[in-house]
Amino acid sequence: MTRKFILITFSFTIFFLQAATAQKAVPRDWHVLDFDTDSIYGISLQKAYDALQGRTPQSVVVAVIDSGADTLQNDLKNVLWVNQKEIPHNGIDDDRNGYVDDVHGWNFLGAKNDARKNVNKDSYEAERVYFKYKPLFENKPAGKIKRRYRKAYADWVKSKELIIERSSSEISAIERVAAMLPELQEPSKVIGENFTREDVIKFEPADDKQRALKQIYLSLFTRVPKSVTSANLDAEIKKVLEEKRSKLALPVTPPQDFRGQVVGDNYASIRDKYYGNYNIAAPDVMHGTHVSGIIGAQRDNNTGMNGVADHVKLMQIRAVPDGDEHDKDIALAIRYAVDNGAKIINMSFGKRVSPERQWVEKALRYAERKNVLIVHAAGNDSRLIDNDPNYPTQFYGRNDRKTFKNIITVGASGATKSTVVARFSNFGKKSVDVFAPGVGIYATLPGADSYGPLSGTSMASPVVAGIAGLLKAYFPKLTAVQLKHIIEQSAVKIDFDVTNPATKQPASLSELSRTGGIVNAYQAVMLARQMHP
Repeated sequence: MTRKFILITFSFTIFFLQAATAQKAVPRDWHVLDFDTDSIYGISLQKAYDALQGRTPQSVVVAVIDSGADTLQNDLKNVLWVNQKEIPHNGIDDDRNGYVDDVHGWNFLGAKNDARKNVNKDSYEAERVYFKYKPLFENKPAGKIKRRYRKAYADWVKSKELIIERSSSEISAIERVAAMLPELQEPSKVIGENFTREDVIKFEPADDKQRALKQIYLSLFTRVPKSVTSANLDAEIKKVLEEKRSKLALPVTPPQDFRGQVVGDNYASIRDKYYGNYNIAAPDVMHGTHVSGIIGAQRDNNTGMNGVADHVKLMQIRAVPDGDEHDKDIALAIRYAVDNGAKIINMSFGKRVSPERQWVEKALRYAERKNVLIVHAAGNDSRLIDNDPNYPTQFYGRNDRKTFKNIITVGASGATKSTVVARFSNFGKKSVDVFAPGVGIYATLPGADSYGPLSGTSMASPVVAGIAGLLKAYFPKLTAVQLKHIIEQSAVKIDFDVTNPATKQPASLSELSRTGGIVNAYQAVMLARQMHP
């Protein structure tokens, strides 16, 4: 998941650099602003808090299933969930829940007896599925596939298509950047003459345009040897492209089993669930740290930024590597969150093939029974997901005819009229419930006082999770189904045409989502007040 997220952020950065001088700058905290007051398509957060004055909130646990988080970040360290039944670092499962020293959450991507040994990089699910079933299905006609293998066969065929598609997309992305290199010559002088990767790393940007420039060059330099300088970067990138084009075919070597080499569980058994370790801050935690800050960074402490929700405690569950997440880890992460008191779960990840989908669906059904709201990112592929899902999804059962009532799927929106729908966001009249701010969202990053903007539906989802946490804190009797209803029904309808991310043609937002609206905290609070005066 994370590598895909970085590519999307990179693509947005290119767009931002091209448009930086042509568009009106938006405030750093634009996502919480109000359209009537600020002419920005934010969530009207201050108006929501004003409307809540006089009410006494209760603490709400929000689980973040992600890459982990920096537990020492100054805006997060005081809002982390604490398992009061567990004594930190004594090596004993004090609360007898099967997870030793799970003080702030759990890491399903770690070695059981060594918190220093953890999964970081991982493969893509399509690669794993392709090689798993290749001996069974290669050169076998579809008509010869036995009924019990048809689901696996469909996954295998789709995986082959996704492998080629991803390779082509990566080449296209690099080509677009390479074509921009001549345009970057003049602005690159702010870094220095004939600069290196290390020079870019050390460069301190003075504004958003320079920050975009730094991101672009970092992304380029990571694809070439360290000895390359800006003088020969263009030539080296061309070599990279030539190599990738020559390999534009199905791979012949299976992906490395990164997870299996570390975790040591019996992956084939969902009953083998007590694995991993307590290290939720294992590298790389950028994604989860940023997501967590959007939801609930400590408010009004004169530090960094404010999260959407106050009175939330953030439970960290590390289950998403730099690659595609594994279904077993996600299923058990959901169950862990539910069993340990989470009322809202944010899931800023997704993939297009889910071989153990049944495990995740059973966990989602468990969350539904236990009255827990799931908020899920729609994905960053600029595509319609009604018939090509971004798993996990709210649909299940035979031909996906049933729907979970406790899941909200979120697309990403921008600050201004011309960017209301983010160019990278997935969409779907059936599959995407609402849109929420997800472009250039400023929030916490790893490091005690580190902050910065990131883009993606990964950022839009925690905006919605934050609103849900806010509502649950001040209206504790609201059920998961009611929270979903309020957030969706209070979304501000967009009455002008937006841009379809796939076709780039005009479309109404109601064609791209179920509600045709952008979430709004103030309107949600007002609707909640009607239900619970």
